[in-house]
Amino acid sequence: MPDYAQEQEMEIEALEAILMEDFKEIDCSESGLSTTNRCFQITLSPQDDDIEESKVNPVQLAIIFSHTEKYPDEPPLLNVRSLRGMHGEDLNGLRQKLEQEASENLGMAMVYTLVTSAKEWLTDKFSSLDEAEDAEEEDAEKDEIIVPHGEPVTIETFLAWREKFEAEIALERAKLMPESALSASKEKKLTGRQWFESGRAAAKGAGPVAEGSEDEDEEDIDFDDEDFEDDEEDMLEHYLAKE
Repeated sequence: MPDYAQEQEMEIEALEAILMEDFKEIDCSESGLSTTNRCFQITLSPQDDDIEESKVNPVQLAIIFSHTEKYPDEPPLLNVRSLRGMHGEDLNGLRQKLEQEASENLGMAMVYTLVTSAKEWLTDKFSSLDEAEDAEEEDAEKDEIIVPHGEPVTIETFLAWREKFEAEIALERAKLMPESALSASKEKKLTGRQWFESGRAAAKGAGPVAEGSEDEDEEDIDFDDEDFEDDEEDMLEHYLAKE
């Protein structure tokens, strides 16, 4: 005659070693089973091994079982309970599935086999929901991305801009330079001091320059020097950056 009690005790020890903190004994009054025998609860979540530690599992269930007198030649008493996010119809479907598998595995310790089956069912059912939610989040993030608008810079648009820019610079030169400087050769251009002391500067309200002041250093008003060309290049880079 088989020693059912010994087989049951050995299975409980094996489940404790494998499942560790997910396996615990509970009071029979909490089990939802019609028995006074020892009752045990196993906690299951989908994708335990892959889920991020900071992320909470959206669903979690408990498989509750109790050995019958002649287990494993008889199926165990089974109950399935939602710990988080499970619906009644899902629980009923899983319970029927486990009861069917238990009847197919009579004669051998089967609780771990049932737990594995429930784990696979839970993962298959709810991982697809997680993937759908992740896809929705990705779509929402894409919708939040601001697409820059504006005319792209091409060779044609750059040349058109440069022509306009050079025309504006030439106009500014004509406005700033006195007539004498425009008509003079490069060798005879007015110095800054000469232009400042000229009648044109006085007409604009400028006062005489005191001798020995810091403005005494003379500089040619020359818009063709290298520094001005560098400024043009800087303005070009600024325009391209804005585009």
